[in-house]
Amino acid sequence: MKTILVAEDEQAIREFVVINLKRAGYFTLEASNGEEALQIYGRKDTDVDVAVLDIMMPGKYDGLAVCKELRRQNGSVGIILLTAKTQEMDKVGGLMMGADDYVTKPFSPSELVARVDAVYRRVALERKRGSENFREEIKSGDFVLNLRNRTLVKKGEPIELTQVEFQIMEYFMSNPGTALDRSDILRHVWGESYFGEEKIVDVNIRRLRMKVEDEPSSPHHIVTVWGLGYKWEG
Repeated sequence: MKTILVAEDEQAIREFVVINLKRAGYFTLEASNGEEALQIYGRKDTDVDVAVLDIMMPGKYDGLAVCKELRRQNGSVGIILLTAKTQEMDKVGGLMMGADDYVTKPFSPSELVARVDAVYRRVALERKRGSENFREEIKSGDFVLNLRNRTLVKKGEPIELTQVEFQIMEYFMSNPGTALDRSDILRHVWGESYFGEEKIVDVNIRRLRMKVEDEPSSPHHIVTVWGLGYKWEG
């Protein structure tokens, strides 16, 4: 069962989202605020694949707070934020907190479903790969990426990664020293049908540098290739 949690305080928008996701074959759970969303997510009988969260929900837990808490609890759940055009800093903030993607209001049903499909495919693929036999580890300098356990270790110390960050690291460490442009990274991680902007790559690179670099402002491992993208140096 492909399960999506939709948290949106405006009933008309929530119903619009739910109707279109149901038409696309998803089982949907609805929440009218952040607190309710976290309660639903925490139920033992619930296994959420992707959470769609409105940023501007009232109460203690707005969309960003829910995003942060969900990511703290689960590194692999898909998270998509619903934002307004004026919420540029919130979009970046959400991505920095671990959201996989965002959709800007107003949006079409096809765009919404395409974004959810892309995130769900990643979630499903990672679960499938976790149960199959394939190369266990990629080693690069001080780093060891375990493909089965979905973990990254630097000098014996574990580094916590979101699902998207892990996939970027896997792409980098599988192609050491190779200049990868933003569009390549976008297609590899977010999928061929991704609707969004390339800046989502840059935000995730910023997050990764904060985790893997000794000095994020002067990176030695995730190196910028000016005018193109990035490359990995172990």
